[in-house]
Amino acid sequence: MPKRLAFLILASALLWGQGGLVVSQDRQASLAGAAILSRGGNAVDAAVATAFALAVTHPAAGNLGGGGFLLSRNKDGKPAFLDFRETAPAAATADMFMKDGVYDEDLHHRSWRSVGVPGTVAGLHTAWKTQGRLPWRTLLEPAIRLARDGFPVSGTLAASLEGVREEFLKHPGSRKQFTRDGAPFAAGDLLRQEDLARTLERVAAQGPRGFYRGATARLIVAEMKAHGGLITLRDLAAYRCIPREPLKGSYRGLELLVGPPPCSGGTVLLEMLNILEGYDLKGPGVGSAATVHLAAEAMRRAFLDRARFLGDPGPAGFGAMPVPRLISKAYAAGLSKGIDPLRATPSGPEAVEEPLEPDHTTHLSVVDGEGAAVSLTYTLEDSYGSKIVVPGAGFLLNNEMGDFNAAPGLTDRLGRIGTRANLAAPGKRMLSSMCPTILLKGGKVWMVTGSPGGRTIPNTVLWTILWAVDGGLKAPDVVAAPRFHHQWLPDVLCFEKGRLSAELRSALEAMGHPLYERPYQGCAQVILAGEDGTFTGAADGRWADSFTARAEAAK
Repeated sequence: MPKRLAFLILASALLWGQGGLVVSQDRQASLAGAAILSRGGNAVDAAVATAFALAVTHPAAGNLGGGGFLLSRNKDGKPAFLDFRETAPAAATADMFMKDGVYDEDLHHRSWRSVGVPGTVAGLHTAWKTQGRLPWRTLLEPAIRLARDGFPVSGTLAASLEGVREEFLKHPGSRKQFTRDGAPFAAGDLLRQEDLARTLERVAAQGPRGFYRGATARLIVAEMKAHGGLITLRDLAAYRCIPREPLKGSYRGLELLVGPPPCSGGTVLLEMLNILEGYDLKGPGVGSAATVHLAAEAMRRAFLDRARFLGDPGPAGFGAMPVPRLISKAYAAGLSKGIDPLRATPSGPEAVEEPLEPDHTTHLSVVDGEGAAVSLTYTLEDSYGSKIVVPGAGFLLNNEMGDFNAAPGLTDRLGRIGTRANLAAPGKRMLSSMCPTILLKGGKVWMVTGSPGGRTIPNTVLWTILWAVDGGLKAPDVVAAPRFHHQWLPDVLCFEKGRLSAELRSALEAMGHPLYERPYQGCAQVILAGEDGTFTGAADGRWADSFTARAEAAK
């Protein structure tokens, strides 16, 4: 493990206590959430405050203009799941990304038509309204202050902003907010976002009405009308966060809480764990060729089912899906019969192919002093979403419509698919790989985990669980340990750069796994209970700004 990564993980893991923990991809945001816990807020309060702060300090994925999912378990043991995924505008159609009869990738991923109706503000407000304890405005105060007064740009953020600066220069609002009159921000510069502060003030004063109606809504629609986007005032006013029943499963005596579709990560995760539960992973070791091979075979099968069956279950969506069957132990046992413990199963061309999904999401985990927990993942889709800041409103728009399938029947070896389950339609929610997860042991929260990473998300979460449960690792080692990824097609087993020994590489190749190196996989934010029940938080150093903050016990 690189020394810098080890230090960051160890430093963040040392911050724990009875007051609660907040783990996120940004120090300022984690501290904002911990401060809310110290003021007597609960896990949901802290998660809401952290998410709003991330919209200011981690603009690559923290957001007001995107959407996501929040999984919680309150102090009385009741679980809840909120779906605030973006929706397609009323004018959306299944073939809306075709131009003159030909699929247009820019239209699908890099245009105003790629913007879905945002869900974040509605989702965070619903979480607070149903479970929060402190006043709504109190939860937004840290974000407002950070936007209005500014904060020092970290080296990580400066490099991230520079990586997309050419795209920002194409859009007046983005150029104004994320460049210094066209020049790049340097580490240590103060980043003030006054337009964003004013938008946050409206949300603090009016709740969702301050975003989905009034001045903010008019600014969004003006940007849409000026550039051929589809979102209307009616689309914004009609948006609703949807409470859904969490999916439940088990793994080696632990209970799992995950999200249902259109949050596909939960279904995929449970299917994979059910398969792997039938094998001894401790004997050979979690990092052994035998275990990595079995995990890859489980991933391969779960991701094929994802492509075949999963989409939006709502009225505008695909309808009934065989989720109960997919997450059953009996179904996993049947899949296991097709796994050769010594040989990779080819991913045949007769099955549907999986599209690419950008990996720039963000995740936060919270446990409060009363044992309640929140696992929250939300996103703009691409890093910085559409790269379009709404002029006068100060927040980035998503490009989540790119998560819908390209066009009816369009399936090719480039990874585009056209299956009905995930085609665009008015009001429909696009399928997501997000995977907020809570594990229970003896009826109490034992682990809170989640990650960004697009299609890799459920597999990153899988590895955090395998390393914790089968490997017996503590939180800092769980997030530092290697991860692998397979998604059916393309038929490659991905590994992290510098994390694969020559011996393991040879063994996996001998089993028939084509290998592909990627810089890193995910950015897990994990909270894990020790043998004495004390929680330790570990922020993933794969993103250097990740941070665990400890709250003092509220008096």
